[in-house]
Amino acid sequence: MPRAAPFLPLDASVGAPVAMLGGVQHVLAMFAGIVTPPLIVAGALGLDAATAAILVSAALFTSGVTTLIQVRRIGPVGSGLLSVQGTSFTFVPLAILAGQDGGLPLVFGMTLLASPTEMIFSRFIPLARRLFPPVVTGAVVMLIGINLIAVGMTDLAGGHGAADFGSLSNVGLGAFVLAVIVLLHRFGGGWLRTVSIAGGLVAGYLLAAALGRVDPGPMQQAAWLSLPTPLHHGLAFDPVHVLPWLIAYGVTTIESIGDLTASSEVSDQPVQGPIFLRRLQGGVLADGLGSAFAGIFGAMPNTTFSQNNGIIALTGVAARRVGLAVGILLIAMGLLPKLAAVVSVMPKPVLGGATLVMFGMVAVAGIRIASSGGLPPRDQFILAVSLAIGVGLSTVPGALSGLDAAAKGASGSLAVALQSMAVVAKSGLAVGALVAVGLNLLLPDEAERSGAADP
Repeated sequence: MPRAAPFLPLDASVGAPVAMLGGVQHVLAMFAGIVTPPLIVAGALGLDAATAAILVSAALFTSGVTTLIQVRRIGPVGSGLLSVQGTSFTFVPLAILAGQDGGLPLVFGMTLLASPTEMIFSRFIPLARRLFPPVVTGAVVMLIGINLIAVGMTDLAGGHGAADFGSLSNVGLGAFVLAVIVLLHRFGGGWLRTVSIAGGLVAGYLLAAALGRVDPGPMQQAAWLSLPTPLHHGLAFDPVHVLPWLIAYGVTTIESIGDLTASSEVSDQPVQGPIFLRRLQGGVLADGLGSAFAGIFGAMPNTTFSQNNGIIALTGVAARRVGLAVGILLIAMGLLPKLAAVVSVMPKPVLGGATLVMFGMVAVAGIRIASSGGLPPRDQFILAVSLAIGVGLSTVPGALSGLDAAAKGASGSLAVALQSMAVVAKSGLAVGALVAVGLNLLLPDEAERSGAADP
């Protein structure tokens, strides 16, 4: 995205009003991305509005705290850049599977248990890049988007189990949200285009309220202020869910490296050399520690968001103090249960109309990542096989159901191994990721192949 050089660089001293104004712009751009994952998981697990509101509050609060750590940099933790943190979409399918098996305690237990993956990778950035080059990361991101598109379409039609599923009123409301997003993207200015998703959600919410489709009960019952409670939902652990979560954390590591690189570039900071490496290491470490913190406080893993890079490029404001303002604003929002309740009662078609676009954008981002290296024949083959298997298992989830039967008939460590394989098999995302990683390590790249052919 073309931009002018920032007129407020990273270390610029800006006043509170300017910092807060800049912070509001970032919050508007990222708000939908933070609150949508907990809403999707709550809907898929059939949780009530009060519990959904608690999840939304936790997501906002933990995003604010981890943003402060990422931007401020505490010792070796944090990038020191205006790089904001938010709930990761990567873990939504895994959280739904974990929630179906063990409820919210298992979701947050796995969030905490697997978080050291990023902490370890932060010390071995080259190894992370070796295991998850663009073709692997791109394939996984594409699978995330493709899997979640079905979730978005289900919500647009009314949500799982809705008596009026697929009704014209549901589809019409979702289509209205989609239309608003398209119009804002087409006719809005640069900044307005960036917040088009949030604009569509607000417009759809207001229309739904006017039609009497918003339940005011949870909003009236919610308190104005509430402090977060650690381990509110408890923690549970299950070894059969470990592998998919480890893979997901590996993928988010590479995504964070890309986002931090973009943050450095748009902020006129180095994108190579020892300073840049320290920022990558500190940023990825902050991701891992932030995700552990999120698990303790009842939120899904956090990761660096790319939305802020577009805001920096558009406004020319890269000042670190703006990032601190973002963290403060998110924490304040997380402490307001009334706000979380307002979000938690959002009608499913409104949410679906927006998430359908968001998940499509996730899939497109995967295409862009996978093709960033030119997509030679080897990478095309890896992408084709991993997508075919990943999408195939998502479309036909019972294809490997024989693993469940085998696990029930086994005992000891063999039973645990088969159960782990059965859980992985339920996730086309996890299987596709494993296939992509395996093929990347197995198949020689073009340079190696040419070298082997030389006399």
